[in-house]
Amino acid sequence: MNTSDEAGSGEHRPPGKQSGADHAAFSALLEDSAEDLYEHAPCGYLSTLLDGTIAKINTTLLDWLGHDRGDLVGRRTFSDLLTVGGRLYHETHFAPLLRIQGEVSGIALELRTTDGGRLPVLVTSTVKTGGDGRPLLIRTTVFDARDRRAYETELLRARRQAEREREELMRLNATLQQTLLPPTLVNVPGLDVAAYYHVASTDMVGGDFYDLFPLSAGTWGLFLGDVCGKGAAAAAVTSLARYTLRAAAVYDPDPAAVLSNLNTVLNHEYNGHDPRFCTVVFGLLTPEGEHGGFRITLASGGHPPALLLRADGSVDQVDTPGGQLIGVLPDAHIATATVHLAAGDTLLLYTDGVTEARQARTGTGDGDRYGDEALLDFARALAPTTASNAVAAIRDLLDTFGTGIDDDTAVLAINVPRPPSEEQQ
Repeated sequence: MNTSDEAGSGEHRPPGKQSGADHAAFSALLEDSAEDLYEHAPCGYLSTLLDGTIAKINTTLLDWLGHDRGDLVGRRTFSDLLTVGGRLYHETHFAPLLRIQGEVSGIALELRTTDGGRLPVLVTSTVKTGGDGRPLLIRTTVFDARDRRAYETELLRARRQAEREREELMRLNATLQQTLLPPTLVNVPGLDVAAYYHVASTDMVGGDFYDLFPLSAGTWGLFLGDVCGKGAAAAAVTSLARYTLRAAAVYDPDPAAVLSNLNTVLNHEYNGHDPRFCTVVFGLLTPEGEHGGFRITLASGGHPPALLLRADGSVDQVDTPGGQLIGVLPDAHIATATVHLAAGDTLLLYTDGVTEARQARTGTGDGDRYGDEALLDFARALAPTTASNAVAAIRDLLDTFGTGIDDDTAVLAINVPRPPSEEQQ
């Protein structure tokens, strides 16, 4: 082996072997006296008599406080070093607990410095006893907590700032959510109309939407839908969908044509890396004239079926099978159905936030999804009903789920009121 290579690359030493410089540094550490370690430790030390009189204090603590040793030893007590609030806590809690337990650890206090400042510290005290078990003196270790206090102060400031920002975000979300819904539902002669929007989380804007608006020739349009996702992106799609539906209905009120127009817009605008789609049902309301009631033609794009609560107490789903999600395919299949609303009948449209909610259960784990069949049974128990009562019942149902609701829920109900003579009967 080439010895010159060893010298160039550094000599390999067996474990435990040290160079001359390393040995000298290590020896210097060993030569430090116990007294020097005590005096210049990175924390404060003091020993007091049982009445609190300071008997010994190290240089580190003296430097922190700005005192001379002669000012304190034999002259002052530990509590004299504390602030007014610290002295009160020391006398009422710290000292009694120390006498009972013999040790108190990690107590946050403040010491007064000679320049009038406050030094936040963490204090640990133990009672030293003699061979017969009798207490002799109190040994106290003091740790500088200024950096910790600064960190806690900054953490508190950041937390309060985050809370203010969250409150502002909640206000913005609530305002944005309101702009995506009609301020009031229009009055349709011969109909009782009610709607409700349940917000699952105030931190995120939901994607549910609904509307009822007049069209030409004594007809009205209505829609209710649910955009995939949450947040600003979903809100943008919701706004686009809402205004596209209104504009398309004015151009051609045929429900299938309205949804076809919406499908074209969404598929064109959101077919890239962040595809967006929605489920939606659009309806065209037309008075039946001499027959009374209303004819409703519904077109659905992948939306849960509406429920028809009849005046005789029966309940049917308005099936629109095969309707595809709006915005996914260039030419989505739109399913339609036509129903007649007679006096006492109520049509209930809803988003899947209610059917996908988890029911409360005892024990651990999540409850089961509420489901379509449960909602159908719920509607059967309601029928016959009015639009206002149906929406109120759904609100009460949602309240029973508590935190089991993961998604927003929109509900829209329309009812043909019974004649006054029938209501009295």
